[in-house]
Amino acid sequence: MYVRSVLRGLVAAVVACVLAGAVPAFARPGDNPVITDIRVEGTQRIDPETVRSYMAFGVGDRFDPAALDRSLKALFATGLFGDVTLRREGSAIVARVIENPIINRIAFEGNVKITEETLRQEVQLRPRVVYTRTRVQNDVQRVIELYRRNGRFTATVEPKVIQLPQNRVDLVFEIVEGSQTEIRRITFVGNKFFGDSELRGVVQTKETAWYRFLSSSDSYDPDRLTFDRELLRRHYLANGFADFRVVSSVAELAPDRGGFFITFTVEEGERYRFGKIELSSAIRNLDTSQIKVELTTRDGEWYNADAVEATIGKITDAVGNLGYAFVDVRPQVRRDREARRVDIAYTIQEGPRVFVERINIQGNLRTLDRVVRREFMLVEGDAFNTSKMRRTQRRIRNLGYFEKVDITNIPGSAPDRTVVNVAVQERSTGEISFGAGFSSSAGVLGDVSIRERNFVGRGQDLRLRFLLGARETQLDLSFTEPYFLDRNLTAGFDLFRTATDLQRESSFDRVSIGSSLRMGYRLSEALTESWSYTLRQDEITDIKDTASLAIKEQEGKFITSSIGHTLMYDVRDNRFAPTEGYYVRLGTDLAGLGGDANYLRNRLTGNYYIPFGTTSEVVLSLLASAGYILSFGEDTRIVDRFFLGGTTLRGFSNAGVGPRDTATGDALGGNWFYRGSAELLFPIGFPNELGIKGKAFVDAGTVGDTDLRFATLTDNASLRVSIGTGIAWSSPFGPVSLDLGVPILKESFDKEELFRFNFGTKF
Repeated sequence: MYVRSVLRGLVAAVVACVLAGAVPAFARPGDNPVITDIRVEGTQRIDPETVRSYMAFGVGDRFDPAALDRSLKALFATGLFGDVTLRREGSAIVARVIENPIINRIAFEGNVKITEETLRQEVQLRPRVVYTRTRVQNDVQRVIELYRRNGRFTATVEPKVIQLPQNRVDLVFEIVEGSQTEIRRITFVGNKFFGDSELRGVVQTKETAWYRFLSSSDSYDPDRLTFDRELLRRHYLANGFADFRVVSSVAELAPDRGGFFITFTVEEGERYRFGKIELSSAIRNLDTSQIKVELTTRDGEWYNADAVEATIGKITDAVGNLGYAFVDVRPQVRRDREARRVDIAYTIQEGPRVFVERINIQGNLRTLDRVVRREFMLVEGDAFNTSKMRRTQRRIRNLGYFEKVDITNIPGSAPDRTVVNVAVQERSTGEISFGAGFSSSAGVLGDVSIRERNFVGRGQDLRLRFLLGARETQLDLSFTEPYFLDRNLTAGFDLFRTATDLQRESSFDRVSIGSSLRMGYRLSEALTESWSYTLRQDEITDIKDTASLAIKEQEGKFITSSIGHTLMYDVRDNRFAPTEGYYVRLGTDLAGLGGDANYLRNRLTGNYYIPFGTTSEVVLSLLASAGYILSFGEDTRIVDRFFLGGTTLRGFSNAGVGPRDTATGDALGGNWFYRGSAELLFPIGFPNELGIKGKAFVDAGTVGDTDLRFATLTDNASLRVSIGTGIAWSSPFGPVSLDLGVPILKESFDKEELFRFNFGTKF
């Protein structure tokens, strides 16, 4: 018992000694003397007084462990120091600091796909800023995220520090960009009506393929994937699937981090048709019978959300044209799931009375304000109209001067006032292009063009073009003022010189030098009218000795002074690649106001486009054209007559049909012509974004009457017909067309052409 008691006492004594040694000197009970001095060690560029300012105690205070702890945390929080220690020496406190270095220079190595300027904007560290590991790691993550947004998920960034004198460092980000993270596969789950291949054509994200080397659509982009969900929704709603929804869109990164697998899970639901379509008005004295013609939705047709939106816009415009400025059209949708029909009741209500107080335009650094304002369908003081604002936004975008156009409205100075804000982002409007190509009619072509579509910010179009071909050369200077005299009036001029080799067709060369003045205006949204005056000198030269006598008689120079008039009615959905709608154009030229030519020439052309299928990938184009020239007092000249063949009548060569001198084989042209064409454009299995489509066509037409009478003239106006097939490719290098045509109705003296190829490019 005695030994046990002794051992217990020894253990207690040892523990007491250990505890006594673990307590800091300034923390021992009863040992908290007054601080007489605070010394700072290790500073190089930072004033010691700055270090003392972050401490929670000062000279004259008593030692306090809590204050010491707060001071230590405050000094670390400044980011100025890599290490800080506080210790007591007698009645003094010694602060030992190691300063963080100052960044002297920031550099990037290994970046090729992303410019150094873009990387500098992304990182937050700058020269003459304090270096800290936390800040560097944050910037590393920012650079990696930037590369991921550009589709490079294998990119790595390694920061390197180069020590310099005076506690300075150079910071170098060593970047390994890696390859583009491709989209290996896009899969759809739950789709029954539309196949995977068709839906892949709807979304913007594309699977990686060799032919997408000029596109970034095959790289993963989360924002693009979100937009793809909306594109799928619009596609299904436009094709009758009112219950459609995208359940999920998942992007899975492959184990090798070199590609993504995209999976869209959808619920199509049932397909609906339009049911009962009603139109009513809550506005007194408004007769809806005048507006019912604007309804584009019809009972029994497949439900189409786009058609509903289009109808709302047309009703709003129609009511506004009747003098009702404040209109709100609301569709009431009643869905009958059993009958699979959607009833639409359009109600016209009087909207809030709001007037445009002010229009602000921002972002147009180069383009003058008035160039934007003249596209507005509203001015200050007008009644605010949402439909007109939408059309205004479309008109400003169609100018082609801006990358982005956003129009918003905010409350004005009074409840019945609104301020319209227009934010634009300008794009480059200057173009210099070099072209090369080949045409069956013109041979090898070279093209140089300089153009400024927004000359000095006034919206004027100035272009200089030089075309050099094996059979044609052309120099053309043109200028267009879209708002002549500050009116909705387009005016411009052209200066040109053209030399054409027609030896193959008619045994002569033609050189034309001249100028023209033109003016046009819009009579309505779809109807335009234009006038022109042309003064041109033509020279028939280099006539072969074996040429027709009718051509030899026209050798020399002659001047044509003519007035031209054109009316065009155009309701196509797209001027460049139409799939629906039609246009009709009537052109008239009157020559005889001076000069050597006296004639009246008329040409009428119409084209109608009919889409087939839910996505309008199959389009039938029906063309009809006719022309007649009436000469006063003399025979028409060969350069003024009509010719058919080549692109205008496939299966026949240029000027391959019509009046001809059978003794020499020279085409002489005719005083009238007519032709028609039916062409079916359809997909042939290539992805939609490639722009490759097949076509099948039937062409028919003829030319007749030359005013000439001699023994070897053959002027047979019989109908010619050809059938054929071909390929049309909207390539990144320009349009490519390949046609294979075979005449099935022809004359023995006609010139045939089985194969026609055209290719052009600009780069």
